Amino acid sequence: AETRGFAPVDPVAARQRRARLNTGLAAIEPPFWGARVVEAAPNAVLPFLNERSLYQFQWGFRKQGRSLDDFIVWAKQELRPVLRRMLALAAEDDILRPQAVYGYWKAAGQGNDLILFAEDGVTEVARFTLPRQPREDGECIADFVRDVDDEVRDVIGLQAVTVGQKASDVARDWFEGNRYQDYLYLHGLSVEMAEAMAEYTHKRIRAELGFAADDDRDMEKMLQQGYRGSRYSFGYPACPRLEDQAPILELLGADRIGISLTDGFQLHPEQSTSALVVLNPKAKYFTV
Repeated sequence: AETRGFAPVDPVAARQRRARLNTGLAAIEPPFWGARVVEAAPNAVLPFLNERSLYQFQWGFRKQGRSLDDFIVWAKQELRPVLRRMLALAAEDDILRPQAVYGYWKAAGQGNDLILFAEDGVTEVARFTLPRQPREDGECIADFVRDVDDEVRDVIGLQAVTVGQKASDVARDWFEGNRYQDYLYLHGLSVEMAEAMAEYTHKRIRAELGFAADDDRDMEKMLQQGYRGSRYSFGYPACPRLEDQAPILELLGADRIGISLTDGFQLHPEQSTSALVVLNPKAKYFTV
């Protein structure tokens, strides 16, 4: 049958694919079930900041004929002082407040559905219908956990992070006060600091589960998915429905760190992200 606009599901093929992707993987034992709140000082999150993304994509500095390596050398000389100035301004006024709520749930796959369960492994608490690549043996996030008919339940992480509402408020004040350059710098920095907090929280999850040794030692490579599993955020092709964030925020109790959903299913405060944290080593990004 057609499933809400996605291609028809072949349940037998999906079950076989799941069996193949999950064979030989030990059952994961998380340190707790449900969700916990974490606060982090900006300095603790800073090592996870993607400087290249900040300079090129947020602040809009172009390579202008330089090689990427030359651009990075130039940026570290010319733009790091700007970054340090913005971080000092933010620290002085407590503008960036990285917080996260994250945790663990039992999970299974059924057709193209990812099902989350309470600690008993029986009570369904959320279900996400996810797209599958329209080809033979096509990828679907629901395949990276054991099948619903398996006697062992898998584990999935959920996380939501924010740098808080103050960053958006101050940026707006600066914009209205004609401090356009600083507005641009602060807005871009708060976007990337939210991403850095997402990486920081994801790293914590891998550490708690004993997978941190799989992380690439080179931070730039680690930020390009140099670790076990994958973190999927809603709105991207593998999980396109923004409304699927609603059950995740509810399970996490994300209101505890001030995160809510707008009527258009956007996260509020603006510099926030949510994600499914999939722990299967074969899980990487893909498009549909």
